[in-house]
Amino acid sequence: MDRPEARNALSRRMIAEIRAAVGRADADEEVAALVLTGADPAFCAGLDLKELGKDGGVLNDPPPTRRHRHGEGTADDVDAGRPDPGARGRRTLLDTDKPIVGAVNGSAVTGGLELALNCDFLVASERARFADTHARIGVQPLWGLTVLLPEAVGLRRAREMSATGNFVDAVTAERWGLVNHVVAHGELLPRALAIAGDVATTDPGALRTLLDTYRRGTLVSRAEAWRIEAEAAAAFHGGAVDPGEIERRRQAVVDRGRSQV
Repeated sequence: MDRPEARNALSRRMIAEIRAAVGRADADEEVAALVLTGADPAFCAGLDLKELGKDGGVLNDPPPTRRHRHGEGTADDVDAGRPDPGARGRRTLLDTDKPIVGAVNGSAVTGGLELALNCDFLVASERARFADTHARIGVQPLWGLTVLLPEAVGLRRAREMSATGNFVDAVTAERWGLVNHVVAHGELLPRALAIAGDVATTDPGALRTLLDTYRRGTLVSRAEAWRIEAEAAAAFHGGAVDPGEIERRRQAVVDRGRSQV
């Protein structure tokens, strides 16, 4: 995201450009993972409040359309050409099943915090800060904050962040489980790219199915999540596995583990 003069605030144009870039990456078979960051000094200040103050910005736009994906309903329920009020989650901006590594280089505020939460993994610079100021601005979350923030930090901490609008620093964010890693600012992109590189060495079909199982399981009861996992495994393997291929991959995993000790 490259609007440093506006702290990478999400204007209509920027949202359209993010969706287009993610769409290109999603369609490119050579892309295994994405890294999302902002131009210093901020990660993202959320929706462009100047734009909202003129005409309501994206808050007054119709709901986006969404494509049908496995486990998200029938084709009748989710028509690719039909606006869907429930599509205001991850699919609004990050419409891909490929893993997204968020490299949080500075402040991630309100919609910017939601954008970070919609990434699969988060690496934070020591300069990163996180805050939810929806209640201070007088708007409601659209991109999953009330679901994803409690998942990350727990319900009580999420409520406190939303009720106060107070900032949480990088060290606290790591301690609370909001981010995976905190690194020196200069090491942020190398670390995020290294994680994306590790992702790229896995089996893409297996990883896609596994992450989809995680996502679907978080939307249902625990008992239903167990059923989803069992069905996903049965569908993925489709019968007997190849013992020779499993042994080859087992040895590769052992060798990689030894190299990391």
